Amino acid sequence: MRIKLDSKNDALYFRLSEGSVVECEEISEGIILDYDEKQNVVGIEISNNCSPLSQEEISNIEFELPIN
Repeated sequence: MRIKLDSKNDALYFRLSEGSVVECEEISEGIILDYDEKQNVVGIEISNNCSPLSQEEISNIEFELPIN
């Protein structure tokens, strides 16, 4: 997963997989899902809502992974 903070456009983007984006859908104001050819979500964009986040805050995001 990659996370990109675009301060210029006030957007936060989560790239979930490297599949090609073939369709986008705004599911709520400022939240856009990117889909691949199999309708899997490959990216999530949150716009007009991330100006309070700094690069430091983004770099300190913690991920919890299931224990198998």
